[in-house]
Amino acid sequence: MAYLNAGAGAAREGKQTAAVTDAAAPTSVVAAGANPTKAEYDALRADYLALRTKVNALLAAMRTSGQLAP
Repeated sequence: MAYLNAGAGAAREGKQTAAVTDAAAPTSVVAAGANPTKAEYDALRADYLALRTKVNALLAAMRTSGQLAP
């Protein structure tokens, strides 16, 4: 993917970001009552932590390829 580098007046080749797998399907379910149970809370927290890990991996891959500042 080339783009114009106006500062240098030349085309510069961009680096491709390393592949990051898709986030897994959620394991949590909608709470049955007004207050979620501990199991429902724990499942939601596990989903959140897995997604957080995935987003951090994507950001790290983008930093490595130079798409984001370190």
